[in-house]
Amino acid sequence: MPSTKSNVRTNRASLSRRYLTTLRIIKAGATNFVRNMSLAIAAMAVMIVTLTIVLFSIIANTTFSHTIAQITSKIDISVYLKDSVTAKQTDQLVSQIKQLPNAESVEYLDKAAVLKQYEQQNAGNKQLQAAINQTSNPLPATIHIKPRDLNKIQDIKDFLSKPAVEKLESDPPSYSGSLKQAIDNITHATNVLREIGVIAVIIFAVVSALIIFNTIQMAIFNRRDEIQTMRLLGASTAFIRGPFVVESCIYGVVAALISVLIVRSILVTAASTLQASTFGLLDINYATNYFETRFWQFLGLQLVIGILIGAISSVIATRRYLKFRSK
Repeated sequence: MPSTKSNVRTNRASLSRRYLTTLRIIKAGATNFVRNMSLAIAAMAVMIVTLTIVLFSIIANTTFSHTIAQITSKIDISVYLKDSVTAKQTDQLVSQIKQLPNAESVEYLDKAAVLKQYEQQNAGNKQLQAAINQTSNPLPATIHIKPRDLNKIQDIKDFLSKPAVEKLESDPPSYSGSLKQAIDNITHATNVLREIGVIAVIIFAVVSALIIFNTIQMAIFNRRDEIQTMRLLGASTAFIRGPFVVESCIYGVVAALISVLIVRSILVTAASTLQASTFGLLDINYATNYFETRFWQFLGLQLVIGILIGAISSVIATRRYLKFRSK
């Protein structure tokens, strides 16, 4: 029993020492951060730019995807049939189209349904309504095809271009070309933005790491006498390196907080002050709502990225410039 109690006391004392050591390392790191503020500003500035680009790229990419999905839902292919096409031929054609891998949905409207739909769409045009009532129904029966993947729409075009199918068509099919072009433009812009964002993040992340690396190097040089004294007094390598790592992590925390505030300010300003619902291809309202509903997730992501950049840079720097002092 006495031995067991002694072990418990020893373990508690060991945990207490580790806890106090950790607190001292954190306190020393915070002190170094304040002491080296002039050196830290450059490192944090580049980290802020890096994290802002990361966050804005995520929001913009999601917003563009949402815009593409909205426009895609409005795109369909309209096939116009001759009045001489029989019900059997129509059913057979609709069945064949439904079997196409890229045909998500197929809807057939006979002449009466097409006319009713046309009248509803032009309900405010009284002259057009009067002209339609004075003539027989000139509109052809129509098959509406909604493609599953716009990049594979050529498969549907090839099927509709078959001679057997063209014999049934009164006019060439309509492919909502303007909407398809809009989607192509947005997709291209999204891809370009993503590539630019990735390249910019990599460049600024490397620059941030190098600046932190040099900042730690200068801090070690400025404190070389203090570090040597600590080693002579028996301080462990971890105790000496720890404050530098904590200091760099604080760079990441501050940069993450500022980057989130910058992105939020930009979105709020664009949505309210400028009274804009869109900014070019970017849906500001959707982007703002997306950011607000996931604010804490984005803040956590920024903190993780910022701390990782700072910690990795400082660990490499301390291992390189403190290795001789640890002997």
